[in-house]
Amino acid sequence: MADTAIFDVDGTLVDTNYQHTLAWYRAFRRHDLTLPLWRLHRAIGMGGDKLVAAVAGDDVEKSIGDDLRTAWEREFEAMIDEIRPFDGVRELLTEVKDRGFTLVLASSGKGKHVEHFLDLFGGRSLADGWTTSEDAEQSKPAPDLVQVALEKAGGTRGVMVGDSTWDVIAAGKAGIETVAVRTGGFSEQELREAGAVSTHDSLVDLRRNLDETPLGRAD
Repeated sequence: MADTAIFDVDGTLVDTNYQHTLAWYRAFRRHDLTLPLWRLHRAIGMGGDKLVAAVAGDDVEKSIGDDLRTAWEREFEAMIDEIRPFDGVRELLTEVKDRGFTLVLASSGKGKHVEHFLDLFGGRSLADGWTTSEDAEQSKPAPDLVQVALEKAGGTRGVMVGDSTWDVIAAGKAGIETVAVRTGGFSEQELREAGAVSTHDSLVDLRRNLDETPLGRAD
């Protein structure tokens, strides 16, 4: 049994994945590179330090990687006020805490973005802690951020809740099970093949079925 619930933020608690996809698409277009949106979407959830090479190759990363990340930030911030939390987010987090879990929000986003998202659903008052990109040397799918989140919470064993295959892979490398939601646009099959122990169509669906997941009761 686990004592700590580790929730991803982007794509899991707030509906950001398609804004991230468009922001990366527009960032690449600024440099006269056109990448298919579906391919970019499949990389969302991976840290920006890894995404450029993953979708465009090492040469692009070496030559304009930092410029692309700067362009992405500008494009994403132009859309940030469109972003809303998913239905049922506060109710789910409250119930998970009521079941005895320490709650930590594990984001690899920039600090100013994470704080904005937390304010959308009152996350500061619910969470026992949270992470940002500044907290880990390597982003997902490396396990660093998940490990840091568990350490911040003072936990001994965690359960991850995420929306992307990258969340599942990162948690698996840290020896942590993942309960997945399909809110990021990844299929049940993709999430299961990455190692998720259960998948749910929404946060509301997850809350309804908590007893069937490792989040049923804390240690």
